Amino acid sequence: MALSGKLIAYVEISKNGDVFHDFLRHKPHEMVAISPDKVHDCELHEGERGAVGSVITWHYTHDGKKKTAKEIIESVNEENHTIVFKVIEGELVDELYKSFKGIFHVEPKGEGQIAVLTFEFEKRDTSVPYPTSLMDVCCHVIKDLDAHNNTK
Repeated sequence: MALSGKLIAYVEISKNGDVFHDFLRHKPHEMVAISPDKVHDCELHEGERGAVGSVITWHYTHDGKKKTAKEIIESVNEENHTIVFKVIEGELVDELYKSFKGIFHVEPKGEGQIAVLTFEFEKRDTSVPYPTSLMDVCCHVIKDLDAHNNTK
């Protein structure tokens, strides 16, 4: 039985992809003010904010519990507004998954844009659930960010 999986979500956004990409890459710590019920902190541990190889820790709430995810920025593509985060510590990889990546990019959709969030993961065993509730949290954060950017 395959233990590897991929989960993809699409969120329509009103701003250009470069706004989202730049925010997630260079100002993720500002998410605390934008989505305080979901994101509590974003600490930079190594490197420069937004640079490949940088290490950050997200403090967030998921399923009613405060959690952390220490991540390394694995790659960045300015052309298609993609950023890849690999989780290296925290409940996701310490308890549930052997590996976990979050990939964010923006695509054109008609006259607008669509934010695409992909989780690539390997479950520790068959009892581990698909990360659908975490995807829901991330989609809500994207919507919060879009609403925040529309007030500027």
